[in-house]
Amino acid sequence: MNIAMPASLRQLTQGRAAVQTAGGTIRELVADLERQYPGLRARLCDEGGNLRKFIAIFVNGRDIRTLQGDDTPLGGSEEIVIVVAVAGG
Repeated sequence: MNIAMPASLRQLTQGRAAVQTAGGTIRELVADLERQYPGLRARLCDEGGNLRKFIAIFVNGRDIRTLQGDDTPLGGSEEIVIVVAVAGG
């Protein structure tokens, strides 16, 4: 699967704007990302392993929070985008 990476996480993906990964669920996908790019899980997930509140993952344009969260099934051909919310004023 091809995952679009936000600019703020690209220092962990060797500057790549998109990376290839595998997994049958979002949870497995995050585990594979961590295997390939150590430290990425800590940026995506909190200490309890839950997706951080300022991170959104979209599968085919739908936020996984409106689907099955980390257990959202993946078939291999989905469009996956990770978005990091930016706050400030």
